[in-house]
Amino acid sequence: MALEMVGEPWRAFLNELDGLLETEAELHCMGGFALVHAYGLARATVDIDILPAVGDAGLAELRVRAGKDSVLRQRHGVYLDFVTIATVPENYRERLVPLFAGEWPRLRLFALEAHDVALSKLERNLDRDRGDVAHLARMGYLHAAVLQERFEQEMRPYLIGRVSWHEQTLAMWKEAFFSQR
Repeated sequence: MALEMVGEPWRAFLNELDGLLETEAELHCMGGFALVHAYGLARATVDIDILPAVGDAGLAELRVRAGKDSVLRQRHGVYLDFVTIATVPENYRERLVPLFAGEWPRLRLFALEAHDVALSKLERNLDRDRGDVAHLARMGYLHAAVLQERFEQEMRPYLIGRVSWHEQTLAMWKEAFFSQR
């Protein structure tokens, strides 16, 4: 599923970041970078959207070294974007997909599993998000029953506020992306 080698400018950026780290860092990637490198989406991106998967000290180090205002961004034109508000399935960590395993001594990259990526996009539901979900469905990475089950078991019980919005969006996606199959 994942590509064997990361291309530029990501290779230089991640190589340099790994060399700067004093301890191991695990990045849980969820946006365009994950879609490109784990699921073959053809899209350019300048950031890696990551969930807070490391301790506060680790996040602070990563933010300084590789965040939006970092020297690494100035040098390579890409950066880590720390997602602070995201709705993801409760047990997403159990299904993470390794990216470029063994490539770096301290840096570990993981993509959210395809259903978890899709469900993370329910709330925002922009054109780009729908395009991402359509790609995952078209490529066979998504199954409507798994999306529904995971939503019911791992997201719905924890949603605050607009539950009906999430339900309507999921129903729309199922109709749009799975009714033809």
